[in-house]
Amino acid sequence: MSEGDARHAAEAAARRSYGRLLSLIARSTRDIAAAEDALADAFAEALRVWPERGVPDRPEAWLLTAARRAAGHARRHQGVRDSAAPALEQVYEAMQSRTTPEFPDERLKLMFVCAHPAIDETVRTPLILQTILGLDAARIARAFLVEAPAMSQRLVRAKAKIRDAGVAFEVPDTSALQERLEDVLAAIYAAYTLGWDDVPGEAAADERLTEEAIFLARLVVMLLPQEPEAKGLLALMLASEARAPARRGHAGAYIPLKDQDVGLWNAALIAEAEACLRSAAMLSRPGRFQTEAAIQSLHNQSVMQGNVPASALLMLYDVLVRQSPAIGAAVARAAAYGEHRSAEEGLARLGEIPEARVETYHPYWAARFHLLQAAGRLNEAAQAHAKAISLTRDPALIAFLTSRLIKPE
Repeated sequence: MSEGDARHAAEAAARRSYGRLLSLIARSTRDIAAAEDALADAFAEALRVWPERGVPDRPEAWLLTAARRAAGHARRHQGVRDSAAPALEQVYEAMQSRTTPEFPDERLKLMFVCAHPAIDETVRTPLILQTILGLDAARIARAFLVEAPAMSQRLVRAKAKIRDAGVAFEVPDTSALQERLEDVLAAIYAAYTLGWDDVPGEAAADERLTEEAIFLARLVVMLLPQEPEAKGLLALMLASEARAPARRGHAGAYIPLKDQDVGLWNAALIAEAEACLRSAAMLSRPGRFQTEAAIQSLHNQSVMQGNVPASALLMLYDVLVRQSPAIGAAVARAAAYGEHRSAEEGLARLGEIPEARVETYHPYWAARFHLLQAAGRLNEAAQAHAKAISLTRDPALIAFLTSRLIKPE
């Protein structure tokens, strides 16, 4: 077997079972960080052994055995006592409790555990992304517009608190799940956007991260069918994912939404997104993800039919910024105002965002470039263009932005 085949098999096992394997190892280590280290050692061993011996019939079982062996070596080497911290043992026991709801997937169960209110709210979503989905601190930091070392320190501190303080974790009963739902949905959406924004082909698993996020969102809807925001998130991702086949042209060229070939869109996903959004609206509890899904629905209708009033779209963006004053929402709103009202009005809304918060945020500088150029401020546009291309690793996006640049005389 080739090294590439072994790596593919290991990546497939990680996508299927990372969260479940981590929970089983953590049951004995009672330490999330130690369990992650042991699992990493197991995957490293698999990449050494499998090319020579072949992929085992039960790769997850092989990885679990190797990880437990690595964890045992680490405990003996470090002199870790069995009484270290019972937090993860409590987690596992709570997971098995008959009083908890029937979770359709072990990873989803762990996501709600990591959203425990005793964990600092700023680190719950990053902890879910790393612990359950296996993303590294650098990729997570990109989603939260912070430096990778700072994010790494946050995650280390959170895991140390779990280990050392003996935080009493439990899988909440159905009535308490809503308290943690927001963090779980935020983690799923962050995973989707990371997969959506990744440079095509940069990593073998990138294109599957969006699929994984949609799968987890479906599970949340299955678990909590009366939660409209879960349905809103699923509708949002489906409406976006439907356009994925048309986002790239020949040789991976970037194609903006208004220029995409609608015939390449996935009509079944669009129909499912619309049905999901209608189902959420019937529950009469509006929220951020429902609003974002409605915006994507209008964008799709605008390209397909061309008769969507701009006022409806701008109103939804105004609502979204009130619901969730995130940088992404504010930039998207400014771009929409620039397109449907005037470039100067869009720039005015960009100006409301503190520049310190968007120093490394590529969409802000790309939007600023387009708006400045539309306003005829070419020197400033050239500066924004240079900043925008410095903040992306995607050659196709760089080529697209450069093709739109009008150089000052």
